[in-house]
Amino acid sequence: MYDTVLVPTDGSDTVERTLPHALRLAADTDATMQIVYVVDTRAIHAADADERDAVDADLTEAGETAVETIADRAAAKGIDTETAIRRGTPDKEIVRHAEEHDSDVIVIGTDGKTPREKLQALGSVSERVVDNAPIPVFVIKGRTE
Repeated sequence: MYDTVLVPTDGSDTVERTLPHALRLAADTDATMQIVYVVDTRAIHAADADERDAVDADLTEAGETAVETIADRAAAKGIDTETAIRRGTPDKEIVRHAEEHDSDVIVIGTDGKTPREKLQALGSVSERVVDNAPIPVFVIKGRTE
């Protein structure tokens, strides 16, 4: 049913709740796991001009670590992976990635936040992905405390 499972990550703890579901879905359907991190360019533009390169480098490095961590866990379960680092607004780039790479389903958590969302409460990336994705979205709800 699914040949590709798209797993967006922001490097937050949310992926720890999301990943077991994504791994199981990919393993059960013998799907390739597509792992994507979006460098949120809004956070870069919001930084002071003299800090933008450092913020960009930090976010890119965090993204590389985030996708490698998931790829390693998937590989340990025998799941093929593809990784990508994209730049832009997270929800838009996740949907765009799904469209461009023929993803079959997106598995996403509800409470990961981009740096700007933490500061300005812009809303949920996962909610906007659900609203705009042309494919099914499997949402893993965060803990309520």
